[in-house]
Amino acid sequence: MHLFRVIAFYSVLYFFGTITLATENNPKVVSLNVCTDQFVMLLADDSQIISLSEISTDILSSAMAEEASKYHQNNSGAEEVYLLQPDIVFAGIYTAKATVNMLESLGIRVEKFEPASTIEQIVRNMQRTGKLLGHTERANTLVANFEARLTDLTTGINTRPRAALYYANGYTTGEKTLAGQILDLAGFSNIASEVGIHWGGTLPLELLIMSKPDVIITGTTYPGSSRSEEILKHPALKPLRHVSSTDANWVCGTPHIVKAIEDLQTIHPDKMSTK
Repeated sequence: MHLFRVIAFYSVLYFFGTITLATENNPKVVSLNVCTDQFVMLLADDSQIISLSEISTDILSSAMAEEASKYHQNNSGAEEVYLLQPDIVFAGIYTAKATVNMLESLGIRVEKFEPASTIEQIVRNMQRTGKLLGHTERANTLVANFEARLTDLTTGINTRPRAALYYANGYTTGEKTLAGQILDLAGFSNIASEVGIHWGGTLPLELLIMSKPDVIITGTTYPGSSRSEEILKHPALKPLRHVSSTDANWVCGTPHIVKAIEDLQTIHPDKMSTK
């Protein structure tokens, strides 16, 4: 009888140890951020994804809106997320602190990601996500494909047309932002950097016109009209070439920036002949 109890005891330990190991290797995840949503969808098994953020299906914010529609969406509330019982919660560093603090106090593991604005940061976030989800090799493959595609896209650029990223209220972004990086990788020179705007700031209409960019790149507008977007329709801008290009592929630092670069290169003189 004593031997039977010993065997039973160790059998229980083995059983629960196996469950714990399985959970560690294939953790269930909830994402609270539109960018981490995409990393999760790119690298997790379907069975690992419990829920994504409520804007994961917004076609103007997420490059994977269609794919996200098959998953549950959450409103990023601590109570809702806790009841979903994830092994890990993926959040951005700007996710509501109250939510993050509450989840951590309840014993939920929260992994916070910085928004990526460089290729190195995108690669780092892919590798980190793969490791957390138990799919390191899958992440390595994704990174290799991403870097190979970037090499292909950035090869053969001999000229750098001058471009201006121009949004509502005359806002622009410089070379230290994700949009600036996309512009640079596509083979364009950024007007914002020429006038001393390295991150983000307002580019006065007069200065934009005097800069005489080869092309103005604007964002996709939301439905309805907005006063902030009226500047984009100013008569003085009509003679300048416009391209509406900054869609969901520009929002997050993920491998989807490759598509943003490809779209821009359809108007680049060194790349147009290869499309």
